[in-house]
Amino acid sequence: MKRKIVNLFYKILRVYWRIFKPITLGVRAIVSNDKNEILLVKHTYQNYWFLPGGGVDKGETFEHAIRRELIEEAGYEADIIELFGVYQNTYEGKRDNIVVFVCKNGKFVEPLPSAEIEKFEFFSVENLPENTSKGMKKRIDEFFSSNTSKNYGVW
Repeated sequence: MKRKIVNLFYKILRVYWRIFKPITLGVRAIVSNDKNEILLVKHTYQNYWFLPGGGVDKGETFEHAIRRELIEEAGYEADIIELFGVYQNTYEGKRDNIVVFVCKNGKFVEPLPSAEIEKFEFFSVENLPENTSKGMKKRIDEFFSSNTSKNYGVW
């Protein structure tokens, strides 16, 4: 029942976004492990896998937002956070500006309970879930195909 309410709320938000076209700020994290796997999360209200992340709250810094989102969605505390890139997404009818960070040298702690996250999991870059978001695939490809991942010494 709770999942149906969350899905309905999300659909109402999408209609609102198409009408009013708000400008939003978001963050996403690239978290990789020593097996060359990437951390993805699956939300309860969408059928896609995404890099962990979410919205930036009013008055919140991008760094604080990504640290908060990582704890909320996967129970991950990053030691080092470095800027990877800034992107714009207009897919859902809003102007979503997304700051992507590379997060490393962290540890997993108990994630905060969330009705928003169905599960989180590491996936091989060569074997991402079929329903990984197109935008996330682009960011992952950019990271692993560039010299950038080599500079981070993919964990």
